[in-house]
Amino acid sequence: MTTHAGAATLRHRPPEPVDLDLVLPAFVRGPGDPTSHVGRDGWWFAWTTPQGPVTIRLEDEGGEVLASAWGDGAAWMLERVPDLVGGRDDPSGFVPHHDLVARGWPRMSRWRVPANGLVAQMLVCSVLEQRVTGREAFSSQRQLVRRFGSPAPGPGEELRLVCPPSAAEWARIPSWAWLRAGVDGARSRVVVRAMQVAGRLDECADLPLDRAHARLRSLPGVGEWTAAEVAQRALGDADSPSFGDYHVAKDVTLALDGQVGDDARMAELLEPYAGQRYRAQRIVTATAGHRPRRGPRRSLPTHLPTRF
Repeated sequence: MTTHAGAATLRHRPPEPVDLDLVLPAFVRGPGDPTSHVGRDGWWFAWTTPQGPVTIRLEDEGGEVLASAWGDGAAWMLERVPDLVGGRDDPSGFVPHHDLVARGWPRMSRWRVPANGLVAQMLVCSVLEQRVTGREAFSSQRQLVRRFGSPAPGPGEELRLVCPPSAAEWARIPSWAWLRAGVDGARSRVVVRAMQVAGRLDECADLPLDRAHARLRSLPGVGEWTAAEVAQRALGDADSPSFGDYHVAKDVTLALDGQVGDDARMAELLEPYAGQRYRAQRIVTATAGHRPRRGPRRSLPTHLPTRF
């Protein structure tokens, strides 16, 4: 690790080629997300680590990842760059069992499940997305982060990036501010309770996946879908499909089965991929896309859960 032009930097060469443009979009929470920016010079994120705020930029330099970081959380974040770009995810042994998956696998073989280690922070985002449309959830996140977060350190501030509130700051947001941002009491209470044990949640990053899921789901208001959303971003879990999502089961079953099915049917179709079921899900949705959406627009979840 070196320091250059005010930034701490790290170069990392993954053992197998990784496509950052496939891996990192998982951290962008809708258009106008104040915690992320994509430019010609790479992917930028403003996060709040256990050691403080950080601005991190990730660039692909001929198969090598160049990470630059600013702020009190820079050293903490740079240590996790290998995991952030998929170092915990091992796709070896993955075998396509459907023609569609076989067609999509060559391109998606460069995708990895990321693990940024920020379990509590990713949980807040996922709870905000419970039971509402994606547009509503992303709007709530933008409002709350801009109002209660802090300007990103270093060049992040020039990009108008904002670091999310710390766990203590999330817990202190008054009830009227949650409501003004469109977050009902049921969801805000889940966030506040979770932030009171944020340290225990962040420990999940170093636990075996089964114990990490158990700890996450021990929180009231955190179910299978919410835990999976966290595991897909903070824990590098390739076996946490999005059961309970409003659209995913329908998209996957239509693509693989020719007809729309439910979570139970998706579970049957993904069973041959046990251990890497989320990888199979992502290959299916990336290759087949979403099923046609018909009918009048209603206030229904986009990619969000019917149970959480």
